[in-house]
Amino acid sequence: MAPPDRPVPPESVEMFLAHLELERGYSPATVAAYGNDVLQFEEVLLRQGLSLAEPQRVERRHVRNFLADLHRLGRRKTSMGRKLAALRSFFRFCARMRFITALPTDGVGNPRTEKRHPALLNVDQAFALLDTAPCGKPSGKRRSPSGEGAATALQARDICLAEILYGSGLRVSEALALNAGRLETEARTVRVLGKGGKERLAPLTDTARTALANWLSLRPLLAARGEHALFVGARGRRLNRREAQRIVENLCRRAGLPHPVSPHGLRHSFATHLLEAGADLRSVQELLGHARLTTTQRYTHLDLARLTAVYDKAHPKAREE
Repeated sequence: MAPPDRPVPPESVEMFLAHLELERGYSPATVAAYGNDVLQFEEVLLRQGLSLAEPQRVERRHVRNFLADLHRLGRRKTSMGRKLAALRSFFRFCARMRFITALPTDGVGNPRTEKRHPALLNVDQAFALLDTAPCGKPSGKRRSPSGEGAATALQARDICLAEILYGSGLRVSEALALNAGRLETEARTVRVLGKGGKERLAPLTDTARTALANWLSLRPLLAARGEHALFVGARGRRLNRREAQRIVENLCRRAGLPHPVSPHGLRHSFATHLLEAGADLRSVQELLGHARLTTTQRYTHLDLARLTAVYDKAHPKAREE
C-alpha cells in the first residue's frame, strides 16, 4: 500500500516491484527504496498530465527535467544518482515486458559526484577497538537479566558484533540477520545471506569464535523467549541497524579513537587491511560477496608508494636496465 502522500502505484510499477522481490531476490528495504524513487518520478509526471501507467509517453526530457528539479531543490548528487538508477531499472523492465520500445533514460548521464569513502581504521585502531572490553569466561548459569549480568552480556554482544563485522567483513544487514541456532562455535566459517539472496561462507577468526562462544553463553540473559536472532537488543528482540551503529560508535569512543566509524567502516577496514597485506582483489571480492570486481575496487586505498613498488616488482619494462 502506498504512503498517504504518494500516488497509488500504477500496475507497471507494481509489476516492477514484484519482479525485484520475487525474481531478483531484493530485500524488502531495497524494494521499498526503488518504489519510493519511482513513485517520486510518478508525482512529477502526474503534474504534467502523464503517468508511468503509460510509460511509452515518457521521454528523455522528462527524466532530465526531473533531475534538474532535484538539483534546484538542493538534493545530493548521490541521491540523484540513486533515483536515476531506479528509473533505469524500471524502464529496462518495461522494455523487457514490451511496454516501451525505447528507453527514456538512454543518454541521461549520471550526476558527477566526488568519490567519498567511509571512515576506516588502521590496524592498530582496529585492535584497540576490539580490546575495549575483553571477553569474560563463559558461564552456563542463567543470571538475573538486570544489573551486572545484563551489563556483561551487553558487553559480550558488542564485542562479538564488532569482531564479526571486522574479522569476517560482513555487511551490517548480514550480521544482524544471523540466527543463533544455526551457528556452531567450533566452525571456522559462517553462512550468510548476501544481496540478491546469494549465500556465501564467511571466515571466522579465532578471536571471533571466542567472542561468539562468550556471547552465546550470555545471550539467554537478554534474548526474549522464542527469539532466534543472534544479536538482540536490551529488550530481547533482533538488533536493528540504528542500534548497531550506536554500538560501534560507543566502542570507538571507549577506545579513544580520533573519529568514530560506522559498521560499514569496519567492513571497509577489513577489505583495506587485506589488500594492504597483499591479498589479491579477486579473493577479497569473494570474501565481501561482491558480484562485480569494480565494486571491490572502490574499497582499495593503496597508496602511490605501494602501487609503485608493485609496478617495479611485476612489470617487465620496470626491470629493464
